[in-house]
Amino acid sequence: MTVDALLGGVRTRIGPPPLAAVVGVTLCVSGVLALAQGNAARLEVLQLRPNFHMIVGAGANIGVQIGPNGVVLVNAGTAEASGEVVAAVAKLTNQPIRYIIDTSADPDVVGGNAELAKAGRNITSFAVGPNRTTVAGTDVDLARVFAHENILTRMRLAGPAGTAPFPSDVWPSETFEERRRTMYFNDEGIEILHQPAAHTDGDTIVFFRKSDVVVAGNIIDTDHFPVIDLARGGTLKGEIDALNRIIEIAIPPGPFVGLPSGSNAAAPLQGGTDVLPGHGRIYRQIDVVNYRDMLVIVRDIVQDMINRKMTLDQIKAADPAKAYKARYGATAGPSTTNDFVEAVYKSLTNARS
Repeated sequence: MTVDALLGGVRTRIGPPPLAAVVGVTLCVSGVLALAQGNAARLEVLQLRPNFHMIVGAGANIGVQIGPNGVVLVNAGTAEASGEVVAAVAKLTNQPIRYIIDTSADPDVVGGNAELAKAGRNITSFAVGPNRTTVAGTDVDLARVFAHENILTRMRLAGPAGTAPFPSDVWPSETFEERRRTMYFNDEGIEILHQPAAHTDGDTIVFFRKSDVVVAGNIIDTDHFPVIDLARGGTLKGEIDALNRIIEIAIPPGPFVGLPSGSNAAAPLQGGTDVLPGHGRIYRQIDVVNYRDMLVIVRDIVQDMINRKMTLDQIKAADPAKAYKARYGATAGPSTTNDFVEAVYKSLTNARS
């Protein structure tokens, strides 16, 4: 995916291509510059704020907050891309990684936990230079990996089709059980909000209050229908509730009373909350509203078919998500349109298998 596709609006490219307009009224991301990263994983790093970036191409999108206290990462990407993520962070700052916040137990979110934690430093570490503190052979200077308790529980269990649990060095080192956990880091308040029974039962969204950035994780996939993982505690209602929570937190750009004389009416709108999805381009509040509305409309269509005593096979054949297939549909891969319709049906009928 290109930088312009990720940004979803008019942006300045780095390199020879000139400014180019991309269709979208409120889809522009405020003040974003692309920093191309030529490495083996073909990562791209997008600057959203002076102290906030997004790393793309390492699995799930990674949020990066940088400041005098160190680096906070939201999501770790896959294990295979962890070396490239460490290199990308090192190009942005000489500050160590202090915290890694996992938004779910998905492999593309947590796979890089171990290597990124080893590359970082615990906030309490007093070791100098490359020296590390070990206790009974264990490195205690690791960056902290933070997650909801349900994420740790899922990572300890065998996955779908009997896949093995995650190794213990990938597990979060600190967990919480409440609906809301807060921290203050790099002169910014950070809210970590558990969204129960959404994509899974362990989803969290992370709100950087000063930067006005929300990292939504795999609750949102701008390239596909949402994955409602019933086997891991996900539900249709919880997914809609999570999207509504993001909409409540986010604010739109504007209002704009008028444009200064000589200004360019096609210039990107400034201000407003940036929402980082698990995959795909950056969203604004209106995009999340549209994504939520799509899900609600498909839900209502499927519910009507259930009320008319249609079977699951009949509902699939009727194609209730047809209006949105061109944008979010897939016929192959880990999550197809049929998988989505089936998850909606089973969630509405309380079926788990």
